Amino acid sequence: MQRILVIDDEASIRELLKDFLTGKGFEVLTASDGASGINLLKSEKFDLMLLDLMMPGMNGLDVLREVDSEKIDTSSIMITAYASVPTAVEAMKLGAFDYITKPFVLEDVYMAIKRALDVSRLQEENTRLKKELKRKFSPLKIIGNSAPVQEVIKFIEKIADTDSTVLITGESGTGKELVAKTIHYNSSRSRYTFVPLNCAAIPKDILESELFGHERGAFTGAVNTRIGRFELANNGTLFLDEIGELAPSLQVKLLRVLQEKEFERVGGIKTIKVDVRIIAATNRDLEKAVKEGLFREDLFYRLNVIPVHLPPLRKMKEDIPLLTEHFIVEMSKRKKKEPPKISPETMDCLVDYRWPGNVRELENFIERLIILKEGDTITPDDLPERFHERSRATKPVEKIQSLSSTGVDLNLMLDEIENNMIIQALEMSKGIKSKAASLLGLNRTTLIEKMKKKSIGFQARSAE
Repeated sequence: MQRILVIDDEASIRELLKDFLTGKGFEVLTASDGASGINLLKSEKFDLMLLDLMMPGMNGLDVLREVDSEKIDTSSIMITAYASVPTAVEAMKLGAFDYITKPFVLEDVYMAIKRALDVSRLQEENTRLKKELKRKFSPLKIIGNSAPVQEVIKFIEKIADTDSTVLITGESGTGKELVAKTIHYNSSRSRYTFVPLNCAAIPKDILESELFGHERGAFTGAVNTRIGRFELANNGTLFLDEIGELAPSLQVKLLRVLQEKEFERVGGIKTIKVDVRIIAATNRDLEKAVKEGLFREDLFYRLNVIPVHLPPLRKMKEDIPLLTEHFIVEMSKRKKKEPPKISPETMDCLVDYRWPGNVRELENFIERLIILKEGDTITPDDLPERFHERSRATKPVEKIQSLSSTGVDLNLMLDEIENNMIIQALEMSKGIKSKAASLLGLNRTTLIEKMKKKSIGFQARSAE
């Protein structure tokens, strides 16, 4: 039951409101003066207070000031026989939701209370959702114990609460939007909107309208004025995914917004000012695109203020078991199924696989397994053939006794053998490349070139 406090020095008004609102299903308490009302507000929780303006001693505005000073969480409606614009304005500034004059109609009071409580409920729900989003997108919620993931987490904690533009790079499926949301929901802009836009998913002829909006009649089909993503993201964050696909003409306009913080809608002449943080992402090599004349150099440097690179999953194999278990639990919960176990042999196959689609591919694959799996344990037989090919190719040479009837991918197998030998040499030499090259019978420069080509890193001490 919602609780209302009536503060009024007139006993007849207090009793009238108490009887009426009790009949409407509220629990109502009353106070005859401001000081008594404040004492009740400090000791008990009320959803709303009806407050008389003119009272002896502590008047209604004084009560509102005390409520504001003590940060007491309640809505308020001012009731008075002495209405004036300055008083109403001051009451609103102090947090009053509405202003009702005496003599009043009881149903009007009831409707004002309903509106105030509805707004209060929406505000509480909004606050709860924002807290939930902040918890969901805490940097600590990013899963992975590998050095690259831990570095990304630490980096997010450093840069989140700044207004600097961020450029997130990495292959498709590495979690660029997740990182962008984590940055937003851990910044001071988190109480405003996070607006995503995939620049590659929208036809180029309407992308300008998506970004900046358009005026009615700006082009064929523009029957109404439309607000663009920049306006929607005002005071918040605009996430521009696949920024490398932006046409040269739009690159110029985006650069202007970044520099001037203003733009015009398509077909409009009014300049609109915005305060938006930009987080961009791409799976392309933008520096190479700049050299090839496909991307503006000035825009690249304006976007690349804080670069964040997300490594592919194949470089973080130690995180695959952790991610797999997480997705099994989450997908089983979503599908309302008991989470299956996963055999060690199956996990070995998943770790050996190269995951060209990265974390997104792993997540989607686990979802498919959860939907189709009948038993309580995921075994290698539940995995597609491509997982077994990887497993066969990564076995040590001496364990490959003969060619199976299904055949093997010889190039893939030889490539994996070479990868494993390089990794083993790096581990044995504790990351000292000259020693690793000697173990492999290679020149140091040849080893480094192979490591670059194969995207092989090493997290131990990298003494040369």
